[in-house]
Amino acid sequence: MRWVRLAGLVLALFAAGCYVGTDEGAAPGEEQPPASAERSPGEQEDGTMTVEEFQGDIEGAVEIAEGYWGERVRGFEPVRRIIPYQRDGEVECGGEPLTRNNAAYCSAGDFIAYDVNWAVAAFRQIGDAFIFYLLGHEYAHAVQVRLGIQYRFTIQQELQADCMAGAYIGDSVKAGGLRLADGDIDELRQGLLAVGDDPDQPWFAPGAHGTAQQRTDFFFQGYEGSLEPCEL
Repeated sequence: MRWVRLAGLVLALFAAGCYVGTDEGAAPGEEQPPASAERSPGEQEDGTMTVEEFQGDIEGAVEIAEGYWGERVRGFEPVRRIIPYQRDGEVECGGEPLTRNNAAYCSAGDFIAYDVNWAVAAFRQIGDAFIFYLLGHEYAHAVQVRLGIQYRFTIQQELQADCMAGAYIGDSVKAGGLRLADGDIDELRQGLLAVGDDPDQPWFAPGAHGTAQQRTDFFFQGYEGSLEPCEL
């Protein structure tokens, strides 16, 4: 099992946590490795984190998510594909192009897609926490679909996914699959306070994810209390 130090979230996850649901068929692009992966083995851009580490954390986050939800959802089927992309419209979900600086779960094709250049840059600035939170949140949307959970307002769906991501990380820490170093919880909390909708964003607006305080509260409810506060 992978042991991971969760560094503080210091970059606003302005596009993370999207969910794309559509009844149309998906047209995902072919899965491609990031262009930056062409660096020589072990080469580092900022002296701290390599592309190989990033790819390893992506694989580790997916593996832990599959195991976590497989133990908790009867008949659980893992997400079909995890697709990195680099350009606007390179990946589509039911005819809707996905944009850069984004990550999303597409129910039509049952895949998670993410802008690899954006994710690698965030990984290098933030650390492993970004990858586990990002994949945990998107995987939570896949679980919502598998359980048939539907909400009238986007914000309800997104805050529940934050809670589920918190449970996935917190329970994995308790089980020994993830390890936190001293100060990581405080850093994670401070980072999550930087995440959230613009203060002027109406809570009922399509695409609303919640205020910084709401997202922090829901994440840590799941982190501390497992899935019970997530109302699954």
